[in-house]
Amino acid sequence: MTTELFPDADRAPRPMSLVRLSGEIARSLARLGRVTVEGEVHDPRLRPGGPVFFTLRDRAAQLGVFCPASRVRYCRTVAGERVAVTGSVQFNNQRGSVQLVAEEVVPVGEGAVAAATAEARARLVADGLIGRPPRTLPRLPAAIGIVCGADAAVRADIESVVEARFPGYPVVFVEVTVSGPGAAEAIAGALTALDARHDVEVIVLARGGGNAAELLPFSDESLCRAVAASRTPVVSSIGHERDRPLCDELADLRCATPSLAAQAVVPSRAQLEGELARLRADGRTALVSAHERATNRLARVDLRQALGAGAGRAEARLDVALARLRAAHPRARLAGAGDRLAALRRELDALSPARVLERGYAVVRTADGTVVRRASQVSTGARLSVGLAHGRLGARVEEVDD
Repeated sequence: MTTELFPDADRAPRPMSLVRLSGEIARSLARLGRVTVEGEVHDPRLRPGGPVFFTLRDRAAQLGVFCPASRVRYCRTVAGERVAVTGSVQFNNQRGSVQLVAEEVVPVGEGAVAAATAEARARLVADGLIGRPPRTLPRLPAAIGIVCGADAAVRADIESVVEARFPGYPVVFVEVTVSGPGAAEAIAGALTALDARHDVEVIVLARGGGNAAELLPFSDESLCRAVAASRTPVVSSIGHERDRPLCDELADLRCATPSLAAQAVVPSRAQLEGELARLRADGRTALVSAHERATNRLARVDLRQALGAGAGRAEARLDVALARLRAAHPRARLAGAGDRLAALRRELDALSPARVLERGYAVVRTADGTVVRRASQVSTGARLSVGLAHGRLGARVEEVDD
């Protein structure tokens, strides 16, 4: 019995201080590294705004667990629930006890995962984050950000869609852990980093299929809040059609697979080129039509009549202005106004069609009254009417020189 309890009883004991012994124990435990341990949560104790303590136990063993305040949001501690705790085993010198310092505590089993997801969803609904209007995805984003795992299949699927729709389109891949301990935090960090880039105008969260536990990071409340807070539109493409993680309800677009998400955000070069060709053709047609309408309107304009009508309206406005001046200003200021009015009358008289004709110009019209501006408008033998300053002449075309 003594041999079983103390296998080294035949050796002389090593004398050491309590401090040294504590250090040896701590170093031995540190060599274990990070571990993930499953068990049942027992007697969780939460300090408001502080850390959480509970006992992780199963049928044969138990261990105290400490969740630092900085990691509480990643630790779900519900009494009686089976969980997986990821962290490191440490020795507490003050208490002389061994404890597991948790980085993350997640539920295990479909029932526990569903309960955790339902509770997170209720909080997100209460904060108005689920059901908010989705942001509009840009049709031609400057660059597309993709958050995915190191799974070659998912990235290859997306790259094949890009190659088919728009070869060389700018896509930024960020590969992170997408399942297991630390996945939710890594995905949220990648999302935040892409959101901070000015060239990335849409972000896709992509992952292949998996069971409820493997897809649990995409239902993490912290990640869902990061999706809602993103300034950049987010597309969720997690698993397969039947998989519905919580971040699907926060994203601006949900796609059943990563390939479908790529088709939704990568523009089709062939389609864009076709639309540009149609727009160019429509613009050319509209320009020709507008030019023809303008030409026809100009051909129907009677220059002399138009100038005369305009001059008449201007003279009427001047008369009204002069009347207002006489009514509103003292006689001493009317002289200057009269001078300005006389100058305007002289300018108007100089622009009168009659004065233009008096300087030796003439207006030539065809038999139907159309003003002739180009020699090509008439042919040899055509009769013309020539309007002069005083009177009109009839003429016949002897020669046409274009």
